[in-house]
Amino acid sequence: MPVAAMEMAKMALNLSVMVMLIAAAESATVYTNHTVGGPDGWFFNATTNTSATNYTAWAVSETFNLGDFLVFNTNSNQSVVQTYNESLFQSCNTDDATDDDYFLYNGGVTNFSQALTISFPLTIQGPQYYFSDAGDDGVQCSKGMAFAISVNRGLGLPPSLNQPPPPPYIEPPPDPDSAQSPPVTVNGSSDSPGNDALAFGTNVRVVLCALLFAVGALISC
Repeated sequence: MPVAAMEMAKMALNLSVMVMLIAAAESATVYTNHTVGGPDGWFFNATTNTSATNYTAWAVSETFNLGDFLVFNTNSNQSVVQTYNESLFQSCNTDDATDDDYFLYNGGVTNFSQALTISFPLTIQGPQYYFSDAGDDGVQCSKGMAFAISVNRGLGLPPSLNQPPPPPYIEPPPDPDSAQSPPVTVNGSSDSPGNDALAFGTNVRVVLCALLFAVGALISC
């Protein structure tokens, strides 16, 4: 076989293998829970300044798809920082980062050495980064507590994670029927026609009573 033909055949074979590997990486039949670090968990030895395992090697050995979960078995001596910013990831530090540039998972725990299991779904396709920013000057991250992953589409998000965000709250307009009119104060000394008529009627009754009393007194005499 001519050399040129052999080279072409090798290139075709290599391309076929690459296509198969890519298809295998992006295909999925089930959603997977990925326990970070495997049985070693997400831990750092402060005495030896070493991480419990090689987290980069662990991440390379896994295939991540939308809808999968990351599970961190750890304690409150480590943190879990998620970011899509590679520069922030490489800095191992969140001090100068904006709040919308990363997310810190800590389970709401403030006590040291308290056991934690932190889990969350992968909902965005593409590269993302994880590290621990605990310790002085990001020592945990710089000593190996960091890894990057690339999330494939796989089966796509399951219905439970593929819900649209709720609409923004809009305050309803006031109900005109519920509006109360200001109270009306009736003043007895008002000059309104109604009050004049009431006063006039009262005066007439007083005069009639006086006349009847006088007539009665004359008759009795």
